[in-house]
Amino acid sequence: MSNMIFLETLEGVIERRLKEAPEGSYTARLAAQGTLKVAQKVGEEAVELVIAAAAQDRAHVAAEAADLIYHLLLLLRLRELRLGDVVAELETRHHAR
Repeated sequence: MSNMIFLETLEGVIERRLKEAPEGSYTARLAAQGTLKVAQKVGEEAVELVIAAAAQDRAHVAAEAADLIYHLLLLLRLRELRLGDVVAELETRHHAR
């Protein structure tokens, strides 16, 4: 599985966790706290990534980036968006130059 395809797989996992809300699911528990809480978590993860990028090794930066991407995907889903919507926006901006 290519790295980019895994992001689509992860979106599917998030979708299922939101629909099924299995017991012990971090995704379902966080989402149940609402979009504002998830948005706050995205902000926290972004700050952690910035700090890691300034002072940590590559592995730590990658781990923090993974946390940020996961929480971003959850936030997008709660806002009824997918990563493909973000990619389409980036493509539009690129072609507008």
